[in-house]
Amino acid sequence: MAIERHYIINQHFMYMFGVRDRNAKVCTLVREFHRVFIVDRSPLEILEDSLRSIGFNLKGALDSSKIIIGNNMMCPVMLNHIHNICVFPDKSHKHEDTIWFNPCHILRTHSIKRKTHVEFRNRLILTIDSKLFSFNNKWKSAEQLSRITTENANNPVSYIIIEPPKKKSKRKSKNKTSA
Repeated sequence: MAIERHYIINQHFMYMFGVRDRNAKVCTLVREFHRVFIVDRSPLEILEDSLRSIGFNLKGALDSSKIIIGNNMMCPVMLNHIHNICVFPDKSHKHEDTIWFNPCHILRTHSIKRKTHVEFRNRLILTIDSKLFSFNNKWKSAEQLSRITTENANNPVSYIIIEPPKKKSKRKSKNKTSA
């Protein structure tokens, strides 16, 4: 299997996940539509590199996703709104074995024995250890983020974030007067 030094996620990207090489270093197995290879970088480094290539960073992308989709612990990440590349994790991005999916290449999902079978547009099937309902919610959130971000890029909308007023704390006076 080919080993790449760097990788920028593109439209052919289907999914990726972390693997350890023989020296116990975290690398990434990447599956594109017509090829599979290993990248000598962790999945989070690949996400960071892909975002940096267009002038953004992972923290900012995650923060934006939380604002647009809602405060979700496993938020999708919009990598490139021009090419409509969005990815979402099957579990927390802090786990080494998290699988990152591109929703554009997913054709359908179904459940077998409490696991999810993900069928891609090229007819490849990947079985993951996740409940169907949970996986489908993440997939739907990623598609929603992709749609909202792409539409907003074409039709700019102003967002106004209104925070509730802070409550004033009532302090009791401790000054005692003596007579």
